[in-house]
Amino acid sequence: MSDRRVVFAIPGDLDTPSGGYAYARRMFDELPAQGWTVSHLPLGPGFPSASEPVVHDAYRALATVPPGAVALVDGLALGVLPEAGRFLGERSPLVALVHHPLALESGVPAGRANELRQSERAALAGAARVVATSRTTAATLVSEYGVPAERLAVAVPGTDPAPFAAGSDSPTAHLLSVGSLVPRKGHDVLLSALAECRHERWQLTIVGDDTRDAATAAALRALARAHGLENRVTFTGAVDSSRLEALYAGADLFVLASRHEGFGMAGTEAVARGLAVVSTTAGAIPESLPADAACLVAPDDVPALRDVLTSLLSDRQRLRALSGHARAASARLARWSHTASALGGALELALERR
Repeated sequence: MSDRRVVFAIPGDLDTPSGGYAYARRMFDELPAQGWTVSHLPLGPGFPSASEPVVHDAYRALATVPPGAVALVDGLALGVLPEAGRFLGERSPLVALVHHPLALESGVPAGRANELRQSERAALAGAARVVATSRTTAATLVSEYGVPAERLAVAVPGTDPAPFAAGSDSPTAHLLSVGSLVPRKGHDVLLSALAECRHERWQLTIVGDDTRDAATAAALRALARAHGLENRVTFTGAVDSSRLEALYAGADLFVLASRHEGFGMAGTEAVARGLAVVSTTAGAIPESLPADAACLVAPDDVPALRDVLTSLLSDRQRLRALSGHARAASARLARWSHTASALGGALELALERR
């Protein structure tokens, strides 16, 4: 088994604080236990809107994958590399890792979304196997991208066991939201809903990279000021793991108003810490969260989100009950070893096909 090799091709900086990159980092740690020798192939910056020279260099990089090694390519880049399979040829099977289709990113103009859809469809057609990070995304790839079900596998993100959150121990509920400051995360919807809950006692901390989309980050801060919430909402930017752990530990409720999620790792991380979750029905969120530990509303529905938050903030006993369900559910969450096992199975099948 030690001769099985996989080259994991990833765009951008592997240390980027996002769920997709966290998934990749854990696979570098976990796949060797499944008998794989893993190496990293950087594909350059700017994906999925990389410049022509970066795209050209990415193709050249893929052409260097050693014969017999599996090329595992992250969908953030693969979706705009429709000729990836041709560059790899018969010598190296291509496995696509898709967190969510690129065309489903919020704020993408219709014309650009169509370009991304066609490009990703062509790229996936050249893959020996396709791995989705949720059943919801897998179903989308079959119905909208023409991926045969027999070439698909699902490897959901794992969680690590974690201490249960102690909470704030305060009459003022501490709300935590974790997600990059980009339109898809729906932080604007959350702020608008909370503006209508100002009569309740709460403080919100939003943790997320504020450099990826500077315009959205600035607009969210302006929205908080416009609603008069600047003293109740804290934007931390990206934080290190120890700071994030401290924020989870002091939270009473996790909230994220996403417009789409290919899985929703931040939500399962909250459940792992015994936190109740308020989120949306977008994408794979209903699949990823235990129903009795979460309250879900339709994306972009400010009144519905306001009503759920008001209910929980005014009834701390109900909030504690949801948190109790989250604690019970935490033991049932997938572990990263399960993720690596599922991904390793897809890599193995790709080798067999070759």
